[in-house]
Amino acid sequence: MLTLPPTRTPAEDVLTTMRQVREHDAKWQEGKTWSLVYHAGDEVTQLLQDAYTLFFSENGLNPMAFPSLKKFEAEVVSMTASLLGGGDETVGNMTSGGTESLLMAVKTARDWARVHRPAIKSPEMILPATAHPAFDKAAHYFGVRARHIPVQDDFRADVLATRFAISPNTVLIVGSAPSYPQGVIDPIPELAQMAQERGILFHVDACVGGFMLPFVHKLGYPVPDFDLTVPGVTSISVDLHKYAYAAKGASVILYHTQALRRHQFFVHTDWSGGIYASPTMAGTKPAGPIAAAWAIMNYLGEEGYLDITRTVMETVTRLREGIDAIDGVKVLGDPAMSVLAIGSDTLDVYQVGDQLTLRGWHMDRQQFPPSLHLTVTHAHTQVAEQFLDDLAQTVAEVKDFSMDKLSNRLQVGVVQTAARFLPEKLMSGLVARATSMLGLKGAQLPQRSAAMYGMMASLPNRGDVNEIVLDLLDQLTQVDETSG
Repeated sequence: MLTLPPTRTPAEDVLTTMRQVREHDAKWQEGKTWSLVYHAGDEVTQLLQDAYTLFFSENGLNPMAFPSLKKFEAEVVSMTASLLGGGDETVGNMTSGGTESLLMAVKTARDWARVHRPAIKSPEMILPATAHPAFDKAAHYFGVRARHIPVQDDFRADVLATRFAISPNTVLIVGSAPSYPQGVIDPIPELAQMAQERGILFHVDACVGGFMLPFVHKLGYPVPDFDLTVPGVTSISVDLHKYAYAAKGASVILYHTQALRRHQFFVHTDWSGGIYASPTMAGTKPAGPIAAAWAIMNYLGEEGYLDITRTVMETVTRLREGIDAIDGVKVLGDPAMSVLAIGSDTLDVYQVGDQLTLRGWHMDRQQFPPSLHLTVTHAHTQVAEQFLDDLAQTVAEVKDFSMDKLSNRLQVGVVQTAARFLPEKLMSGLVARATSMLGLKGAQLPQRSAAMYGMMASLPNRGDVNEIVLDLLDQLTQVDETSG
């Protein structure tokens, strides 16, 4: 058990320790991290830090006390709505991130149905298999059953399967623009029309693409219709801390009408401490992300975002061409923007990922099908050629890898966990747990992600995988007494 230090520690000593611990983190500044961080240059970072700290102590819980925050949030929401096809009636709020925005969309649909479809006692929503798991989190929190539909060979939602999945209890249908795993846009117009014909709400998850796709379209790249201009779309979400390059955490949830957003709010008028009201999940809201989002949107403007998007899409084009030119790997589907996945019909793509990790590249591992994930940002423009060179060499190495070294390997697969940057001790613990479940006592499995992911997929049921991931979550908050 770790306790508070008995005496004060000098500030510089505290900061020195923090800098030392940080040395083990992913080096995103080098452009070798393909997720988590969206970096648009040092000037942008400095502006974000200045704007954030300018409002470091303020609290967005009561914007009446801080009218500056009211102004910033209202203008951020308005600018975002205008970018995504909103009209005079469009309203919205800032949230802490994409997960909260999606939680709000589901909560709103549930409460809307309580008023307009009171006969529904067991509400349901329809999700493509590639929809973000935050929707399943919302289903868990709010008692809405999630019905998953398959995607087609191009990884886009199956419209016909959606039609058959609609039931008298359906209150919400979801589409992604784009979906995170392969970066493709679901057939939003067809899905939204289906929802509109049946009086069902339809949400577009544009958390990744909402601040990228409009500029991609303006630059002349083909982008399918996806925003609030599409008939039947009733809400849309977009993360500002992704391709708007704002500070974390900042997202926006937009609704077609004010009447619909009312179902998002929570109000309690009978508390002895006074009337309590909150538009989103959070009570206390840090002011820094609100201020920083307003600052970056005004600093860059349409001109700045177009310039960044042009550079990013040129990098994406080079990466896609380079990947497809390497025998053994390919880009999955037809990504609409700067999110893509690398797959293979002949190689263990997780081994490719492991070899790239040894070269300093940090990439998400995905499943169904196995793939490596790339989120291309402004930070990757200078490292694209190096990545392609390393990928080509890695693929060649994996082709030559002797399969008899993997005598204990089982069917290849992956479980998406927080294992991207796991300490060796945690990785070993997860492998040991999975080995025990499979009855492979004493098996000498390689301590690398490809081995762990393959073993996970071979467990007799997904419940066992769930238990292993729960173990991981428990361990993430345990103090490592050997560190320091």
